[in-house]
Parts: sequence; structure tokens; C-alpha cells
Amino acid sequence: MKSVEAIADEIIGREGGYVNDPDDPGGATKYGVTIGTLCRLGIDNDGDGDTDVEDVKQLTPAQARTIFVDHYFRRPNIGDLPEVLQASVFDMYVNAGANAVKILQRLLIDMGHRVTVDGAIGPQTVAAAEAARYAAPRHLADAYGIARRNFYYSLGDDRPASRKYACRSNGGKGGWILRAEEFISPRYHLSEAEHRQRVAEWG
Repeated sequence: MKSVEAIADEIIGREGGYVNDPDDPGGATKYGVTIGTLCRLGIDNDGDGDTDVEDVKQLTPAQARTIFVDHYFRRPNIGDLPEVLQASVFDMYVNAGANAVKILQRLLIDMGHRVTVDGAIGPQTVAAAEAARYAAPRHLADAYGIARRNFYYSLGDDRPASRKYACRSNGGKGGWILRAEEFISPRYHLSEAEHRQRVAEWG
């Protein structure tokens, strides 16, 4: 497996530079780090005594890497999960917080394991994930990636303002869907026709 730092660098590459999209509940973001995260961590890059948009703009890739490794990988115990899941859950945790773990927990329940859906990685979730990996070593990562993709589509179903992240203006796959499919074997990628059918009701 790649180092957690290398995976963090890949996440930074996917997230891109500074954006402040009014349709994004996270607000001002750079490299995937939101202004809310900087406020929570008390990061004041410009030294003016507070944390605001300017501090987001001045965030460096090295800072983002440290934040991701410390607060989005180590703190939620992603390293305790089977190796086959770690990169995808880490990527999703940066993108969706504890929902990344809840998606896994619901998947494990669907696979017949007893898990509490609480968004926390504890002994119960780890044991269930290890059992699932043992039972389906070639399929667990794909199953999680597909569950991620379904989660993104469901966000679009429930929140029209978020649909542009899952579906481009020309009807093709949006960034969310392409991101999920980076962690899914090509044979399980949706065809363009299947994607368009999935979002047809969005108009």
C-alpha cells in the first residue's frame, strides 16, 4: 500500500486549489480543507488573530497534507481498517466526514454483519470489516466504492444544488462520480448511458 502521506497528496490533487462555491455547504475551501476545519483547528496563516477566508487562501499543500493525515486518517482510526479499504475511506472522509464511515457500516450490515451506524471506527466496525474482507477479498473495495457512488447520487436526488457535482451540464459524469469510480474496478464503472439514465429525472 502507498504511504498515507502519498494518498493524502493524491487527495490534494483531486481537490484542487481555492474555491468558494455558494452551493457548497463547506464554504471556502483549498486542497479540500474547508474554512470550518481551519477554524476548528485555530489555524491563522496571516497572523491577524482570527481565521477567515484569507487563511484558507494562504494554506499550503504541506499544511493540507498534515491536516489530512492527522485529523482525517489517524484520528478517525482509518488505519485500523483492512488495507484494501483505507485509501477509499480516507478519500471519502476528506470529502464527506463521518459519512464515509457510515457508508461502510451500512455496507457491512448489508453484508450480514452486526454494526452500529455511528460514523466511528471502533472494534466492532474493524472486526466486521475484517470479516467482510476475509469473505470477499476481491470485492470489498469495489462494494465500498459503489456504495460511495450511490451516496453521491442520493445527495443529488435530495439537494438539487448539489447535482452539478455528480452530473456535468452536458449530462456526463460529474466530479463526484468520477472520484468514486477511481476506487472501483473498471468492470463496475457505469457506462455513460447508465449514468444518464440514473440522473434522467434531475432534468
